[in-house]
Amino acid sequence: MTVFIIKAAQLFLSLSILVVLHELGHFIPAKLFKTKVEKFYLFFDVKFSLFKKKIGETVYGIGWLPLGGYVKIAGMIDESMDKEQMAKPPQPWEFRSKPSWQRLIIMLGGVFMNFVLAFFLYMIILFTWGTNYVAKDDVKYGYGVSKTLENYGFQQGDKIISIDGQPAEELTEGIVKYLMFRDIDNIKVEHENGSIEEIKIPEDIGKQLFEAGDLPGIEPRSPFQIEVVTEGLPAAIAGLQANDKIIGVNGNPVAYSTDFTYHLKNSVSEDILLEIDRNGEKKEFTITPTEDRKIGIEYSKTDPEFIKYTNREYTLAESISGGFSKGYWEIKDYLAQFQYIFTKKGASQIGGFAAIGQMFPSEWNWQAFWYLTAFLSIMLGVLNLLPIPALDGGHVMFLLYEMISGRKPGDKFMEYAQLVGFVILIGLVLYANGNDAFKAIQEWLN
Repeated sequence: MTVFIIKAAQLFLSLSILVVLHELGHFIPAKLFKTKVEKFYLFFDVKFSLFKKKIGETVYGIGWLPLGGYVKIAGMIDESMDKEQMAKPPQPWEFRSKPSWQRLIIMLGGVFMNFVLAFFLYMIILFTWGTNYVAKDDVKYGYGVSKTLENYGFQQGDKIISIDGQPAEELTEGIVKYLMFRDIDNIKVEHENGSIEEIKIPEDIGKQLFEAGDLPGIEPRSPFQIEVVTEGLPAAIAGLQANDKIIGVNGNPVAYSTDFTYHLKNSVSEDILLEIDRNGEKKEFTITPTEDRKIGIEYSKTDPEFIKYTNREYTLAESISGGFSKGYWEIKDYLAQFQYIFTKKGASQIGGFAAIGQMFPSEWNWQAFWYLTAFLSIMLGVLNLLPIPALDGGHVMFLLYEMISGRKPGDKFMEYAQLVGFVILIGLVLYANGNDAFKAIQEWLN
């Protein structure tokens, strides 16, 4: 329960900061252009508010439904669906009376604020904590690789020398990011036998790994042993126990956790034969994995020094340029994820609030908190730019149409578009959180 509370508190605080600053991004240009802002709310006040206070012409408040927040701008068709106001003659202080370029700036203000916040937080993180990198020889046992990467020349135990000529010591992002989201040409590796090879990387390597279910595709190797055996699942039924060491799968020797997952996934037989070292005594167990090739164990890595991280410090000037670079690549990487999301397999992995909450650490950590808040700010900014009515991107789409064609969409059309967009958004929220619930039920049943 304590872990749940800590994660939930971090999620709540992070989203509250992001929502307030996003809405502030709309509020500030609206006021600069002398547009009346009737409400500024954190969370939605359906039927009632937890808190509200009117200052000047604006009511500031906190709603009870924690699904975001909003600013209600006079003379604008938004989620409030205020038809009564729109039926009256336009007033000079209303949104609809302002030039299209001013309305465009007001609508883009929230997204702009999200991106500015992310860049700023990355600068602060770099200046305060720096970044970690892994030198070639700091991966003690080398990397374990998937079958997909083996097909292109990678070998078990490889060490990374460089990516597109950039030495390992300069790489502060995980290798998986380069494979999944970046357009890279080659990776130079040192094989276990000491030979060096530059491996050509195909453009669609990320898609190949994703479709083959080979993620993460590459990870540091480490000796391991079974820590938890889940009751009722194949491993427990077969008789495996905590502290058992898996030393073979179907006659293939196993020394590292990546060896085990590799042979388990690529086994052609329905059953697998596990060779176990139990307190120095060798035993064999035949196990039938579940449909998703799991046997119901959790393992721990027994060598805490299997990987070593070195911290790199940044001066103020370096943190500013580094923060811009980090923000740019995070936005680019996040956009690259959409090629996987818009697939049947990707859609099934979309998560809601529970999935986001699980990203936060189980102990309060300010570095991790601000890093995740920066990432969520980018995510919120990008998603709000989607051309869906009811999102900022939908309003921007109609404004651009107006600016190009010289014709403004009718109020009735905008009302229907807003309603359709709202239904789409609710559907996406229900789907994402439904995925979370389905996964939780599956885990509980297992």
